[in-house]
Amino acid sequence: MIQIVLSTFALVFMAELGDKTQIAVFILATQTYSPWAIFIGAGSALLLSSALAVLLGTVLGRFIPPNATHFMHYAAGALFILIGVWTIWKG
Repeated sequence: MIQIVLSTFALVFMAELGDKTQIAVFILATQTYSPWAIFIGAGSALLLSSALAVLLGTVLGRFIPPNATHFMHYAAGALFILIGVWTIWKG
């Protein structure tokens, strides 16, 4: 279990490092004298969104056959690429 915790921590930490959410939190922190309020709000939001992802992943994992997860990895990758292209195009 500790290996799963550490690998999940490393993956999420690296994925969140420098993303638009972190930049938004950075900007909010520069505009207030209440850094703990920003920390609690941002931390709570990340905790809730992670809880929803785990819940949905657990529920979907019960209905999706194990051999279909290979397709889901490619679909998720394609979705990330499409969102990136859309973000660049709209920006």
